[in-house]
Amino acid sequence: MSAVCVWPLLLLLFFGVLSNGVISENVNSSRPAIVNIGAVFTFDSTIGKSSYFAIRQAVDDVNSNFSVLHGTKLHVEMRNSNCSGFHGIIGAVQFMEASTVAVIGPQSSEVANAMSIVANELQVPLLSFGATDPTLSSLQFPFLVRTTQSDLYQMTAVANIVEHYNWKQVIAIYIDDDYGRNGVAALNDALAARRRKISYKAGIPPGPGVSRGDVMDILVKLAVMDSRIIVLHVYPALGFTVLSVAQHLGMMTDGYVWIATDWLSSVLDSSQLSSEKMDSMQGVLVLRQHTPDSDRKRTFISRWNNLTERSVGLNSYALHAYDSVWLVAHAINSFLNQGGIISFSTNSKLSSGGGNLHLEALSTFDGGKHLLRNILQSDLNGLTGRIKFNTDGSLFHTAYDVINVIGTGFRQIGYWSNYSGLSTLPPETFYSNPVNFSNGTQKLHSVVWPGNTVTKPRGWVFPNYGKLLRIGVPDRVGYREFVSKSRGTNTFKGFCIDVFTAAVDLLPYAVPYEFISYGDGKENPSYTGLVNEVASGFFDGAVGDIAIVTNRTKIVDYTQPFAASGLVVVAPFKKLNTGAWAFLRPFSPLLWGVTAAFFLVVGVVVWTLEHRINDEFRGTPKTQLITILWFSLSTLFFSHRENTVSSLGRLVLIIWLFVVLIINSSYTASLTSILTVQQLYSPIDGIETLKKLEEPIGYQVGSFAYHYLVEEIGIRESLLKPLGTPEQYAAQLELGPKNGGVAAVVDERPYVDLFLSTRCKFRVIGQEFTKAGWGFAFPRDSPLAVDLSTAILTLSESGDLQRIYDKWLSRSTCSLETAEIDSDRLHLQSFWGLFLICGIACFIALLIYFLQIMRKFHHSTTADPVSDGQGSSHSKRIQKLLSIIDKKDPIKRQSKRRKTETPVPEDNNASSELQSNSEPEIQRVDHIF
Repeated sequence: MSAVCVWPLLLLLFFGVLSNGVISENVNSSRPAIVNIGAVFTFDSTIGKSSYFAIRQAVDDVNSNFSVLHGTKLHVEMRNSNCSGFHGIIGAVQFMEASTVAVIGPQSSEVANAMSIVANELQVPLLSFGATDPTLSSLQFPFLVRTTQSDLYQMTAVANIVEHYNWKQVIAIYIDDDYGRNGVAALNDALAARRRKISYKAGIPPGPGVSRGDVMDILVKLAVMDSRIIVLHVYPALGFTVLSVAQHLGMMTDGYVWIATDWLSSVLDSSQLSSEKMDSMQGVLVLRQHTPDSDRKRTFISRWNNLTERSVGLNSYALHAYDSVWLVAHAINSFLNQGGIISFSTNSKLSSGGGNLHLEALSTFDGGKHLLRNILQSDLNGLTGRIKFNTDGSLFHTAYDVINVIGTGFRQIGYWSNYSGLSTLPPETFYSNPVNFSNGTQKLHSVVWPGNTVTKPRGWVFPNYGKLLRIGVPDRVGYREFVSKSRGTNTFKGFCIDVFTAAVDLLPYAVPYEFISYGDGKENPSYTGLVNEVASGFFDGAVGDIAIVTNRTKIVDYTQPFAASGLVVVAPFKKLNTGAWAFLRPFSPLLWGVTAAFFLVVGVVVWTLEHRINDEFRGTPKTQLITILWFSLSTLFFSHRENTVSSLGRLVLIIWLFVVLIINSSYTASLTSILTVQQLYSPIDGIETLKKLEEPIGYQVGSFAYHYLVEEIGIRESLLKPLGTPEQYAAQLELGPKNGGVAAVVDERPYVDLFLSTRCKFRVIGQEFTKAGWGFAFPRDSPLAVDLSTAILTLSESGDLQRIYDKWLSRSTCSLETAEIDSDRLHLQSFWGLFLICGIACFIALLIYFLQIMRKFHHSTTADPVSDGQGSSHSKRIQKLLSIIDKKDPIKRQSKRRKTETPVPEDNNASSELQSNSEPEIQRVDHIF
């Protein structure tokens, strides 16, 4: 920054010829006849040639349109910057002598950086139609207005294309100045946001000193790298040299992808290239600043050939230059309409200090801030579409055309915009819809790639410098069927090795690799350590029985799992004899207790609901107790003799009989299994039982089981015992925890299946308590992981994966008899829903019953109030309530009699007598309770 700040002081040494005094313009309140603006750009550049005609034509069009400035004429003074910041500052300072209110340009980012310092100090708006450096911020340079699109968006478009074709890495070739470096930095950020990256940056020094040999040295270095996606962000002359050398080196052939930024589209639009140059860029993808189609644009294009006499073509930068003039004209008109006066005053900060620089000749535009505000608040339509600025000073809508160089021309394959991403429709068709960047909407037309192929390039190859991929393989001690190292050699064999080699053989390209042993061969190595070596770059990949677990997926990429896995518990077992008490084993003790309790509860509930109205539930207390027990137990066999009369009693009984039916059927099925099928027993039910028992547990050395048991299950480290081989498994399990062994072993299912195939004294207890798989590990974003995943799926679908499995892991007869031990008992969890329904039914029935009783009690106390004698009223009320509960309902009695007896003639006298004796008497009911 300090070097840039001294630019004005250095160049002002050349301005001793500047006149003394303050430049000012005495104007009255009327509009000035002429308003001066400047333009600074490189006349002989591709952009400068077309911009010269565009600016001149824009000034003519503004002056010929009275409605723009209402009689005031716009005068433009153009100066050539020669792509030099020094010349740019000279031009800017010279404009200040001519009372210039705004400057159009420059086209170069470096020149814009230098000129912005002068513009800020003298408060003259600088409208750049070609400076795309994304670091040119309105915060640092408030008087710099970028009327073109920033490379921040162009590099986002490049990153979107890379993501669209699922490429992971790119190589960036750039011009090593502010324009190139900052553009590539923006590309790196955009790629990183999409989990892509620039694998190599090749900077080329600016200036004429770069020879074809220098470019060839750079490209030769790139040719042996693995990435085949090359982004070219340079100036036109250097860009054509790079493409020509690339063609000479065979880097424009099948497999390569070249993406050029808008420097190439500007040339393609501006001039007719030779066949030699066109041949060197076949299949290249190019970005071009998008300008929407309109009648005004078509009219201007038709005028362009007459204007330029076909000497230069029209590119997007020329259109932005044309619109910049109109933007300034409208802003000046608003400035004058708002009462603004064009005047300049001496800048007190500038002083020659007694020397000959005459800095006081430089003046500040008094209305600069006002004019700048009008420019930034503009909202008008130009040749490039809608001209409106965001709060950060960037254009409101930015978009690019994506074109493909084919033959002697190019074909447009789609668009990119900061509103809708990639699409095959013009961006303006999406502006009325919500923002949508979903993958389903991102599309482009087909592309003809370098090498004249339409097949999407893979985007990478293995480096062509004789280096083999270092594939780490665990040197196992136990379970060598999965992977093992041949002693005395560096060769490996096993199930995992065969799967890897079969998958590699299916790839459409050769993979040069070598297996590197990992471990000391004395005990199983740490698989987490092996994965860490892949993540650190020591290994290019890892092949073996590597479990896919969460912590590892954070640092490496796995292939598609080629084997299912999960932790299980293995423990010894014993065979159970049926025995005299085998009939109790179908139910757990808790289920027996709850079932017995519900038998009694249902009996009491039915008795409560029936004893007032049903003679079969009445009698002496002893008789009623026997009735309750007999009725409840007889429902087990559906042999109860007592009939229920009440609706509530029948409801409870129907629900209870359904519960009994389910329990009875389940008991019968479970007891049948116990008596007819060989039963295996283990005191361990699963991982939770192990945790409660706090007995030693074995695990395989190097497995992730250790960390899982400690961190996830919460088992103390002191209880875990490392084991390395199947023989150690068997020995420790046979010893048992009381003799220095282990109660159980926790390991992955494939190992356990192989272990049990020859050892029939042990069984799997419970179910798998984790779900995982085995895969091959590679560094993050490795394209080989993706291709191998596809190959593994192909092996699975063709049956080859199963054949490899059978070759190494075929099971013996013992393994076919292997069965997981699980509890044969039925538990309360299986029936709690039935008991809940029955309990709710009983509760509701009792609630309704007691509400009915309380209603009768209320009517009885109203008809025959109890005396309020001291000490007796409370007990009498309780006795009366109990008598109502115990008294038999006469209406129900008559109803039952009519069903069971012969009808008798109606006796009016008897009826009257019954009527007169219908009042209840208070009786002793203590015997009920």
